[in-house]
Parts: sequence; structure tokens; C-alpha cells
Amino acid sequence: MNDLTHDKFLGGRLKLWQPRRGYRAGVDPVLLAATVPDDARTVLDLGCGVGAAGLCLAARVPGLTVTGLELQPLYADLARRNAEETGLAFEIVQGDLTRMPRELRDRQFDHVIANPPYFRRDQSVPARDEAREHAMGEAAPLADWVRAAARRVRDRGQVTMIQRVERLPELLALFDRFLGSVQLLPLIPRPGRDCQLVIVRGRKGGKAAFRLHAGVVMHEAPRHDSDREDYSPAIRAVLRDATALPFP
Repeated sequence: MNDLTHDKFLGGRLKLWQPRRGYRAGVDPVLLAATVPDDARTVLDLGCGVGAAGLCLAARVPGLTVTGLELQPLYADLARRNAEETGLAFEIVQGDLTRMPRELRDRQFDHVIANPPYFRRDQSVPARDEAREHAMGEAAPLADWVRAAARRVRDRGQVTMIQRVERLPELLALFDRFLGSVQLLPLIPRPGRDCQLVIVRGRKGGKAAFRLHAGVVMHEAPRHDSDREDYSPAIRAVLRDATALPFP
């Protein structure tokens, strides 16, 4: 496929191929990867796309073993290409999380991350591009994503997902059902604005009380009034300097 772009991530530390049209990785998978603790040794990225989250994580944490599961063959092939060209260790398995491939069925990981589709298709309009629709429109229910993650994470291991705030009640109920010790990190677009995205973490077998952390502000200015970049210092450090975004 020739209709690709070669885009910079982590301030140019990574360059990743992705389709010019269809689903394109932005800041969300980078932020998701930044929340994984440095002491995780094995990580599974469910629905890895072109590998943005997994490769950003591998670039930040030396010696980490990262595996990605991707449903769409085009994106799985691009993830393999990106891993090879960046020289980072990133194993790609092409398959469906609702019918877990044999290569992953008997494995468990320290941490599982996922950026599940944001939109329920009984409440939204499908995307015209088929690949984008697969990535953004929910085919497998959110419950399948959380169940698959909980099965693949080791005992006392953690699962972290990023999702739109509209899906938060459903996601919290699922994390409480399949995991425990649930924590919520709101992502605030600008000062004084309503939260739009959240990062949710749970621990397999965890018993701790629910924790709602102070929100992380994405942009410093109250509104977008110019073409200059106005990320907050914490977010700029993640996106440009490959630093971590730890849960408090």
C-alpha cells in the first residue's frame, strides 16, 4: 500500500508508518503507553493498530517485552514494519480478542493496555472508511475487551485503558467486575473544560478502594487561539521527551 504517511512520535524518536486515510494514531495511545510503570517486564497491547502505544512504551522502557494483538491485517503488517524499522522488540499477533489466538491463549503478562473503540454503533454513525470504522466503531462489546485483558494479565498484574468519558459508567462497572483496586485519571482538555477522556486502571485480584485522581490538564490556554503548540508541561514531556505519566 502506497498511500501511507511516515509520522513522528516522541519528538521524532519514533517514526511510524500509518494509512493516510482511515484510523490514524494520535496522542491517545502515546498517553496510554506513558502510564505503564517502568517495572513492568511484559506488556500486551490489545488492538495495537500500527503499534503506536507498544512502540512508544518499548522506546521508553529498555528491556521491556511488548506484544501486540491486532484484528486488521493491514494494521498488523504496518505494526510489524514499524517494529522492524525502529529496531524495537515488538511481537505482533494478528487475530481477534474474542477468539484469542493460540499464540496468546496460554500466556500472561505483567500489564495489559488497550485503546478500545470509543463509539457504540447503536448510538452513533459509522465511519465511511472501513478500516477507521473497525478501529473507532465498537464491533466487540467493551465487556469483551475488559474480559480478554483480565484473562491475559497475571495475578496482581494491572490493566489500563483509555476511553471517552461517555463510556465511563460502563467501563468502571466492568473493571469492578473483572478486576479490582480501580483507579481513574481524568484527562482535561483545557482549564475549566469538561473532561472528555479518561484513563482507567485495575489490578487483578486487587481489593483496594476506588481512587479518583486529580485530572491532568492537556493544554494550558483556556481556548485554542493560535497555531502554536500549547500543551501543558506534563503532557509536552510525554509527547516530546518520552517521559512517563504515572498515576499519582
